[in-house]
Amino acid sequence: MTSQTRARAAIILAAGQGTRMKSPLPKVLHPVAHRAMLDHAIDAAEGLGCERIVVVVGNHLPEVRAHVVQRLGEAAIAVQDPPLGTGHAVRAAEHALSGFNGEVVVTYGDVPLLKAADIAPVFNADGVTVIGFEARDPGAYGRLILDGDALTAITEAKEASAEVLAITACNSGVMAAPVALLFSLLAEVRNDNAKGEYYLTDVVELARTAGHPTRAVFAHEDAVMGVNAQSELAQAEALFQKVQRETFLAAGVTMAAPDTVHFAWDTQVGGG
Repeated sequence: MTSQTRARAAIILAAGQGTRMKSPLPKVLHPVAHRAMLDHAIDAAEGLGCERIVVVVGNHLPEVRAHVVQRLGEAAIAVQDPPLGTGHAVRAAEHALSGFNGEVVVTYGDVPLLKAADIAPVFNADGVTVIGFEARDPGAYGRLILDGDALTAITEAKEASAEVLAITACNSGVMAAPVALLFSLLAEVRNDNAKGEYYLTDVVELARTAGHPTRAVFAHEDAVMGVNAQSELAQAEALFQKVQRETFLAAGVTMAAPDTVHFAWDTQVGGG
């Protein structure tokens, strides 16, 4: 983890409908390793030393709001209503961050495997930094347009040419920038695109046009996987368990049949 030189804040987006889960339980409250996905995201923000954490919720999910208030208090709530895209969601948190002067990272309540150590490299930069990953199947992910180490643009799959769709460097959605810069750029984002939404990703091109540095740092695809359906929830659980089994085996914990052993998020076992 990089040394912390500036104050940090986190905006966690958790206003999604989660309709593909087909469950009465709000998506971000579904558990991985017996802990709500949203709590994993909050844990990561706390692990980064964020002095402010704001969770963007929707009025349609009072259970999510109640969950956040119980853990972080009412001051951590920002409401996106109606939902008009990721850029719009981040702007909803601007008031809750009034008076904050430092760097802010945008993360997601449905990305349960992303740890503080994965996010830390986005900090201590003067411009806009995103977390990218090399995708096994790029599919509908936004593509990172790179010029050496510099990030020139993020192109949404729906807006991409065949040439851009061939790129395997993809956007995780996680972005960091100095707070004043982020909100000034978001104020310029327009919704003249295929979905009529305000894309957070447009911030990259706006930053470059204004002369601010833009870069990408890379994480493993598994760490940034988002959960949108029950099959992906099961996949995230399997990935968590695989890492924990390997970690405990390496620490000297005996497991004759590791695949039969399941860990909770806070399980501790001593070697031997």
